[in-house]
Amino acid sequence: MKPHSQPFFPQRRKQRGAAVVEFSIVVALFCTLLIGILDFGRVLYYWNTASEAVRLGARTAAVCDADAAVITSRITGLLPLLTSSNVNLTYTPSGCDSDPTTARNTCTFVTVSVTGVSVKMMIPFLPVTLTMPPLTTTLPRESLATSTGGNVCQ
Repeated sequence: MKPHSQPFFPQRRKQRGAAVVEFSIVVALFCTLLIGILDFGRVLYYWNTASEAVRLGARTAAVCDADAAVITSRITGLLPLLTSSNVNLTYTPSGCDSDPTTARNTCTFVTVSVTGVSVKMMIPFLPVTLTMPPLTTTLPRESLATSTGGNVCQ
C-alpha cells in the first residue's frame, strides 16, 4: 500500500486563525503597556514643570515687589494645568504683605505652594486620575528695593 502523500488537512483547519487571535491579544496588551509608559512620562513631566513653576514663583516673590496675582499668573503661565485656586502665596510674618511699601522691610520669608493638582491618565479602558503631592518652596525675602527687580521681575 502506498503511503498517503497529501498532508492531513483537517488538523490544519482547526489551527486556522489562531495566530491572528494570539497576535491581537499580544498587540492589545503591548499597546496598552506602551501608552501607559508614555502617559506616566507625561505625568512626570507635569510634576517636574509644577515643581519648577513653584520655584519660579517663590524666586519672583522673594525678589520682586509683586502682589499675589502677578506671581500666580507667572506660575499658571508656565503650566496651564494649574489654576489660581491651586496656587497659595504666603509671607512670614503674617500680615507683612498688606502694605507693599513696608513689605520690603518687614517680610522675612515667602512661601509658595501648589496643591490639589490632578492629572487624568489616557490609558485605554482604565480611567485613572493621579493627584500630585503638594509642592512647596520657601525662600528668604530679599527684595531689590524696586518694583522692577531687574530681569527677574519682568
